[in-house]
Amino acid sequence: MTTRKHTALPKARILIEALPWLTRHHGKVVVIKFGGNAMVDEELKAAFAQDVVFLHHAGLKPVVVHGGGPQISAALDKHGIASEFKAGLRVTTEDAMDVVRMVLAGQVQRELVGLLNRHGPLAVGLTGEDAHTISATRHTPEIDGEPVDIGRVGEITAIDTGAIAALLADGRIPVVSSIARSEDDGHVYNVNADTAAAALAAALGAETLMVLTDVEGLYVDWPHSDEVISRLTASQLEKLLPDLSAGMVPKMEGCLHAVRNGVHTARVIDGRVQHSILLEIFTDEGIGTMVVPDEQGES
Repeated sequence: MTTRKHTALPKARILIEALPWLTRHHGKVVVIKFGGNAMVDEELKAAFAQDVVFLHHAGLKPVVVHGGGPQISAALDKHGIASEFKAGLRVTTEDAMDVVRMVLAGQVQRELVGLLNRHGPLAVGLTGEDAHTISATRHTPEIDGEPVDIGRVGEITAIDTGAIAALLADGRIPVVSSIARSEDDGHVYNVNADTAAAALAAALGAETLMVLTDVEGLYVDWPHSDEVISRLTASQLEKLLPDLSAGMVPKMEGCLHAVRNGVHTARVIDGRVQHSILLEIFTDEGIGTMVVPDEQGES
């Protein structure tokens, strides 16, 4: 009997530690950008699905947004289409766009919906094209002051949350692929999934935006230090943006956009750690980098 009490007590303490966080997030929308290693490692994928279902059953309203970089590169390779990047973005020709759409909506999204639905009739997949969820215009970046054509890459112009809100009201978990349709030319565009997640979080008035990455968070002085910044304000982040590595820029710009547009916290967390979402939301320490609006100041 004593042994049973002894082994059960730490579990009870963990649940009690989660209580204030459960109370705070109950009924709130949490937008999660699924990406990085968590997308390709089978165990991490399964743990991710468990976390999202846990949030749902704990009374939160998770919305999952995903891209599919590694899967897109592999599929393009298979179709004999070269992967080219300019200004940190994938050059997306018309042929490549067909493959991108097929991979995101027909492969990555289907797999994720399937993993979530092992736990019940919960997940519903949609793309930014559905019900005008994400609208975009052609994105033309500049390199050395010159505009560069990168094909079917979109810049988000509008978000319509109607379909997602209806799914959430029906107790479902929306899984959104980062593809958009343009109101200007009717074409379909590939949009950055970090940017799409941030735009959706702002439009939905989410409590939190969580971005899964392959690093522990934002480092104080990378590569000279592996100390992670656990919390910073929007203004502090803005000052750091010019010095960040190319891969972190859309993630951190997304976090900045979210907290400047009504989202209470934006977090970058290590998707290589199993159950990182639960650790970040329901423990006192958290495990990544949290960005807060300026008025919250330092704590």
